[in-house]
Amino acid sequence: MMAASTLTAPFWYVVRTRSRHEKRVRDQLQTREVETFLPTVERWSRWKDRRKKVAFPLFPGYCFVRFSLVDRLRVLNVAGVADLVGVAGRPEPVPDAEIEAIQRLARTTLQYDPHPFLMEGMDVEVVRGPLTGVRGKLLRKDRVSRLVLAVTLIRQAAVVEIHPADVVHVGSA
Repeated sequence: MMAASTLTAPFWYVVRTRSRHEKRVRDQLQTREVETFLPTVERWSRWKDRRKKVAFPLFPGYCFVRFSLVDRLRVLNVAGVADLVGVAGRPEPVPDAEIEAIQRLARTTLQYDPHPFLMEGMDVEVVRGPLTGVRGKLLRKDRVSRLVLAVTLIRQAAVVEIHPADVVHVGSA
């Protein structure tokens, strides 16, 4: 049984959407005055007659929504919503720090891309630049350092190139 405070306090949850319905779900939830966060990444798209930069969801099939569980029907009844992501049939909140890290990344002008979720890698914290204080996993590939910011619940992540001198190793908490 869930505690009353868990039902009434707003937390960030992940909504699984129907294929290519992320923006539609976000817009409908915003119309219902529900706080949403849909991180996007810009990519060039080409048609027969032109090329254009288009914003695609960073995590296809998912949208982040902040609400209290007593209001979950308001979220689940939106066209395009498939389900809430959780464990054993119960919605699982996303830690605020993970959402804040992705929000900070989305506000920067840094180039970032979707990245497969990694179980291995060094835990690091950024000590310089616009992502100072953000923790993630550091990868090294072809002399380029990359910081992976993960949303563990949906096993999705984003990767950004970063100078190795801008991060320090931190122990697992």
